[in-house]
Amino acid sequence: MKNLFLLFAALGLISLTACAGEPGNEPDKKPVNETVDVDYKTTRMVKDDYLFVVDSIKGAIGDRGIKINGVNFIGKMLRRTADAVGATKDIYKHGQAYNFCSSTLSRATMEADPHNIAFCPYIITIYELNDEPGNIYITYRKPLLVGSEASKESLKAIGDLLDGIVNDAIN
Repeated sequence: MKNLFLLFAALGLISLTACAGEPGNEPDKKPVNETVDVDYKTTRMVKDDYLFVVDSIKGAIGDRGIKINGVNFIGKMLRRTADAVGATKDIYKHGQAYNFCSSTLSRATMEADPHNIAFCPYIITIYELNDEPGNIYITYRKPLLVGSEASKESLKAIGDLLDGIVNDAIN
């Protein structure tokens, strides 16, 4: 009987240990439900509170010593101008774009090719659709890897920065 008890106790411990390692059981991590990665942009969706995601993105930018240059209130602008353009649909519950630059990465990019100024500022957009409450989307444009090898390397570094900011914010 004692051996049977020990066997069941061991099986229970194994079961608890296995469940603790399953994705989604980490208490500090929010589940990423969707990632769409195409040539020109990356979009991630998380189920979370909009303001929490905004604060997380702002924090991840600031943690890298980068200052946000501006905020575009795209959702509010669309609501404000809806009547003037004959809009019949309110698309976003929330929608903001944060623009910023890294002086180090931007300088490297523009020293490699002065015309790479077109890639600055970098923009991360955070939005929640009216039709999908609780699904928070984070989107950013990827810089095209163009020009000389130095240009391509510096533009890739900007893409890596954007990936890192979003990964840190949602994980």
